[in-house]
Amino acid sequence: MSSIPRNGAQAFLARYEGLKDRLPGDAAIRAAAAASFEKSGLPGVRDEAWKYTSLRPVADAGFHEPLTLLEDCADLLALAPSLDAPRLVFCGGRFRADLSTENPSVQVGRFADTAVFGTQARPDREPLVALNTMLAQDGAILDVAAGVDAGALVLLSLAEEVHGLPIACHPRHTVHLAAGATLTLIEISTGRGTYLHNPVFEIAVAAGASLTHVRLQDEAPGAFHLATIYADIAAGGTYDSFTFNVGARLVRTEVHAALNGAGGVAHLNAAQLLRGVQHGDFTSVVSHQAPSCISRQTVKNVLADKSRGVFQGRIEVARGAQKTDGYQMNQALLLSPEAEIDSKPELEIYADDVKCSHGATVGELDPEQFFYLRSRGIPADEARAMLVRAFLIEALDAVANPAARGALEQVVEQWWQREAA
Repeated sequence: MSSIPRNGAQAFLARYEGLKDRLPGDAAIRAAAAASFEKSGLPGVRDEAWKYTSLRPVADAGFHEPLTLLEDCADLLALAPSLDAPRLVFCGGRFRADLSTENPSVQVGRFADTAVFGTQARPDREPLVALNTMLAQDGAILDVAAGVDAGALVLLSLAEEVHGLPIACHPRHTVHLAAGATLTLIEISTGRGTYLHNPVFEIAVAAGASLTHVRLQDEAPGAFHLATIYADIAAGGTYDSFTFNVGARLVRTEVHAALNGAGGVAHLNAAQLLRGVQHGDFTSVVSHQAPSCISRQTVKNVLADKSRGVFQGRIEVARGAQKTDGYQMNQALLLSPEAEIDSKPELEIYADDVKCSHGATVGELDPEQFFYLRSRGIPADEARAMLVRAFLIEALDAVANPAARGALEQVVEQWWQREAA
């Protein structure tokens, strides 16, 4: 672990010391997380799970300001796509009831009122979860009752620097679907300036329930987005997620999905559309603990300029998880000779009756396809855009919700227009 990330951790620890008497919830849990974070510091490239992603820029940014309630963030709403669905709005990690609308099928609570940390997250093993556990002040607690089809709900996170100084927010979100319930959760993150957004999700999908989790990360170009998601899936339950990383200077999405009941399903699909010196890391661990479960992962990367993409995916199959069907694929399209992709798929199998596979492909735009389009009179930029969209369409097809799919397609179009300019 390098010294700079360790030194950078001291600012977060100092903030915790200054705020700990005012933070809600069990002080012992926070103190234990702080002790763990003080011991580990921010993870460095010598840590195996972080070998491709350096948090040195986070350490250098110096998030010294206390967590601040952003009063004037209504104008930030214009940065997010408008969706015809109820929404919960968080500004700088704090809930804004005046900007939110109700979904009557979803019972909504606040972490600020209950400060229940749950049992899924592992701050003793994950430094960024420890950081969140130290400093979390608010977050959404969502419950859907048994058998209820709750439709769609937007979770909108907005942030910006305060008086030119970077801030950090650490929201703690919990989602629980009772048996047979369904929900489409559309999570959007955006903002302005330099800030750190370090959310932790604890998700429980009960027997026969189905959660569709669509994530659009379109943070400010100077922002850092470090998300950790835990999802426990019971028998016959489905966790269907799609993450689209397009913003932030540095982003890491880390998903831990546990299939704990027979016949469970986990889809952890993603796409990363990066340019400049952006760094995007999608890391996942799918744990098959029960028989006859299915997991699917397809992660696509479009990398321009000097951007860097990372995919780390591990499928774990326990001894009793017979009839497991697990698949993961990582594909990268490099639009520049200076772009880079690191791919690390893994299988860890202890059962003998399984079907598991993984693969990775890396390539450039097909010159023959490009020539064909150009020969039909299509301008070069438009031809490149068409080939990139064709590469991404399979990934976007995984998003069934029409409104969410439309928002993602709009982001792709806007990205390509900026790239062509």
